[in-house]
Amino acid sequence: MQAGWRIGSIFGIPLFINSSWFLIIIWATVVIRQDYVEQWGPSLSWSAGLAVALLLFASVLLHELGHSLVAKSQGIKVNSITLFLFGGVASIDRESKTPGQAFQVAIAGPMVSLGLFVLLRITTQLLPEPSLMGMIAQRLAGINLILAIFNMIPGLPLDGGQVLKAAIWKVTGNRFTGTRWAARTGQFLGMGAIIIGITNLQSGGLWIALIGWFILQNASSYTRLTDLQEVLMKVTAAEAMTRGFRVVDGNLSIREFADQYLIATDPIPVYFAASEGRYRGLVSIDAVRNIERSLWQEKTVHDLVQPLDQLVTVSEKASLLTVINCLETQPLNQITVLSPAGAVAGVIDRGDIVRAVAKALGVIIPETEIQRIKAEGAYPPGLPLVEIAKKTD
Repeated sequence: MQAGWRIGSIFGIPLFINSSWFLIIIWATVVIRQDYVEQWGPSLSWSAGLAVALLLFASVLLHELGHSLVAKSQGIKVNSITLFLFGGVASIDRESKTPGQAFQVAIAGPMVSLGLFVLLRITTQLLPEPSLMGMIAQRLAGINLILAIFNMIPGLPLDGGQVLKAAIWKVTGNRFTGTRWAARTGQFLGMGAIIIGITNLQSGGLWIALIGWFILQNASSYTRLTDLQEVLMKVTAAEAMTRGFRVVDGNLSIREFADQYLIATDPIPVYFAASEGRYRGLVSIDAVRNIERSLWQEKTVHDLVQPLDQLVTVSEKASLLTVINCLETQPLNQITVLSPAGAVAGVIDRGDIVRAVAKALGVIIPETEIQRIKAEGAYPPGLPLVEIAKKTD
């Protein structure tokens, strides 16, 4: 979540504020100041309300920073921390490699909140009574304790859900199993909160319902993400590739090649050259344009070839995860798939990947859309496969 305004960075991590943050700051200030107005008057009560609201989000920021710094210690890039309506979220580049590391990242936030609770309770004891500063410190101590306890509820997207995921991952040896169980728990908790909130609207249930909706939506997102990640790891290049290429004789002159293939009504976009029973490489169509026409009869297709050992290739057994990362790292429009014997088995592009993913998930995508993806060389906006592959790798 990076929609909003960047207000700086902390430990090299960009810090953003979402527009919804301003709404919750105003609401929290109005609600909190009511607890101080009788004893401290209108002016100080407004100041106290705003101070507590801002320090609440400072506590949230420290909570998220706890997650982020532990993630960074594991070599994981933290893209941003964003403060928004329901608190804060740290956007990390990928997941931890082991359940133990995942647990460390998950538990870091609640431990920071618990540490702030202890520190603020000690501060409260040192401040004179009664004092406005002491009351604010006591209020913030309670807020951090609630923040720690609430986040340890065992359901995604809460930290307790991440802890539960790590525990199930450790027991089963399967990260996806852990995520699914923690996501289901989150969905159950979210639905429960929505029901409780709706049935208690007159006594502040709207906020509970909104929190439940947030948990439900995010838990469902984890389920969809896990399904996609599993597909990318299980579906192989052989299952997604097509044989949308043609093998031509490498000894053909460029004139013969052009007349027989390039001038065709519906030319094949990919050609591989072969001679003496062996694949020689990919025929570069662009290279044809760089050779004088007067030389077309003398030179052969061999002069247009990129050798196989210089091409970026994947094996038939390579996962779609590997294929996507190869396509983006180079970057390439398509990639060559080789058989165990080193022969060209097929080619695969982004359209082929989307078709294979849709088939594995039981989703119907029109062939016209697949052809559009192939032509544009870009995944649909609603299917961020590059980001998902990066997080899964």
